[in-house]
Amino acid sequence: MAKSRADQMVDRLRNMQAAAPDIEASAIVSVDGLIMASALQQGVEEDRVSAMSAAMLSLGERISGELGRGNLEQVYIKGDAGSIVLTSIGQEAVLTALARQEAKLGLIFLEMRRAAEDLVKLVG
Repeated sequence: MAKSRADQMVDRLRNMQAAAPDIEASAIVSVDGLIMASALQQGVEEDRVSAMSAAMLSLGERISGELGRGNLEQVYIKGDAGSIVLTSIGQEAVLTALARQEAKLGLIFLEMRRAAEDLVKLVG
């Protein structure tokens, strides 16, 4: 039996996390804040991740446009316990990844870009 789109998205998230082990959790969120697929850790609330991801994407798009930086590609947040990276998936969704403090960000950015290129076909 063929896998559903949601299952295919979850598989892609897990593959991304396997390729970049410093990614602890990830999710695909629609621009209106609804979770589409996730590979989150126990104890991480999907609703909270989805709402905050959509809000950050919206704010990032506005800042990028208002300050003449063009279309938003990525939002990066660094805290003392790790990082959060958001990458747009076309016009309809955002890929959110939670990374360890000591993460190799170049590898994470690369794997997220590759995943976003694959996911744009499933999200649309």
